[in-house]
Amino acid sequence: MKKNPSCRVRFAPSPTGNLHIGGLRAALFNWLFARHNGGTFLLRIEDTDIERSKPEYTQSILQALDWVQIASDEPMVIQSERIREHHRMIDQLLVQGKAYKDYYQQDEFFELYAAKYGSAEFAKAYHICRDQEQNQGDKPYVVRFKLPLDRGSITFNDMIRGQITIGTEQLDDFVIARSGGFPMYNFVVVIDDIFQEITHIIRGEEHLSNTPKQILLYEAFGKPVPQFAHLPLILGPDGNKLSKRDAATSVLEYKYAGYLPDALFNYLVRLGWAHGDQEVFTRQELIQFFTLEAVGKKGAIFDKEKLDWLNGVYMRAADDVTLCATMTEIDPTYTDMLPFDDEQLVQLVHLYKERSKTIAEVMQEIKTFAHEPAQYDAQAIAEWVDKDTPALLVSLVNLLQTIDSWQLNKIKDNITAVAKEKGKKLGAVAQPIRIALVGGSSSPSVFELLDILGKDESLRRIELLLEYLQQMPG
Repeated sequence: MKKNPSCRVRFAPSPTGNLHIGGLRAALFNWLFARHNGGTFLLRIEDTDIERSKPEYTQSILQALDWVQIASDEPMVIQSERIREHHRMIDQLLVQGKAYKDYYQQDEFFELYAAKYGSAEFAKAYHICRDQEQNQGDKPYVVRFKLPLDRGSITFNDMIRGQITIGTEQLDDFVIARSGGFPMYNFVVVIDDIFQEITHIIRGEEHLSNTPKQILLYEAFGKPVPQFAHLPLILGPDGNKLSKRDAATSVLEYKYAGYLPDALFNYLVRLGWAHGDQEVFTRQELIQFFTLEAVGKKGAIFDKEKLDWLNGVYMRAADDVTLCATMTEIDPTYTDMLPFDDEQLVQLVHLYKERSKTIAEVMQEIKTFAHEPAQYDAQAIAEWVDKDTPALLVSLVNLLQTIDSWQLNKIKDNITAVAKEKGKKLGAVAQPIRIALVGGSSSPSVFELLDILGKDESLRRIELLLEYLQQMPG
């Protein structure tokens, strides 16, 4: 399919930490915008913060994006590999007189400013340094961009927030290269966006203050200014910016906590965007419906309970074999610890996913069920066991032992027959069996658990409970 050249977006994380929820949402919004408009989604790793950038964080970011199944449509750009081009463009601005070298240390600058103007309280770099002769040998310097002094304000149309105007009195001659030649963020991001021919920049509102500086740089190079869209923040339950306490610090933590990638994808897109009252979307529906016009201006509250609910919806709709594969992705050694074959495991996943919020919960339930109960719940015993229960279990064991072919319908028929013969409700028989199997009064279908567990192990657990009851005082 031919791409729309008028729609090129990018996700450009810095590998100074793991990809977090806010970063992933920005990536998803960019990806959906590109897909909805027939455009191109690009990935760029912005690793020019040499001290804090680490290869393991780059790897973590790529793994997180791969988990949610979004990928760059063109080869990924590594910002640090373009450092020569960044330096070339800095030199171009210096030659054109649109930037200058500033040899003054901050303390020196403030002293000079105070001497000339009486106070350094509102010091602006361009007032002192921009028009002086800049040839001081080997003395260290930074490179500053020359703010156009005849430019009263900068106005742009944000695709989410509408028209925004920022007065240039709020800006100074900002640094585009640190001492030592390392280019600054606001400079390299513009150079690389020009290189990748980015048409739309969709990012978090924390970058709003960078936009005027970047617009000035586009204009200085005579390049078209992209359209900007600044996404609202994701907020914690208290209405403040989402903290590590409120949400996992890494997207991959959600994977290992048992969330499905499509559920997290769906949830994050709905966090600040809406299409009527619909909550659950296929990925194709999200591509079809997604527009920036439907993105809210206010911050969206991160609601873990809603994420859990949505993940449960996706789990119940998921293929059981696929969920089994997901469990081994979470823990490659998981199935080695279980006494179940593949067929039994699939059956157990089918049962337990109906009552769980995450795959991790399913895994824990199955792991617990894999072994006889370490103890029996006292409240369940008090509620469901009476003086007739031991004799009832003896009759049940005797009858179940006669089953040659251990099948679900035969198991159910025999248990129902015992209850009828003893004049008991089915629950009076089924609940003690449940206690025998799982240690308490809550579990999936007793009949299906017996079928999966097999005849020998099922009878053994019932007999263990019978022994326990027979030893109870009174």
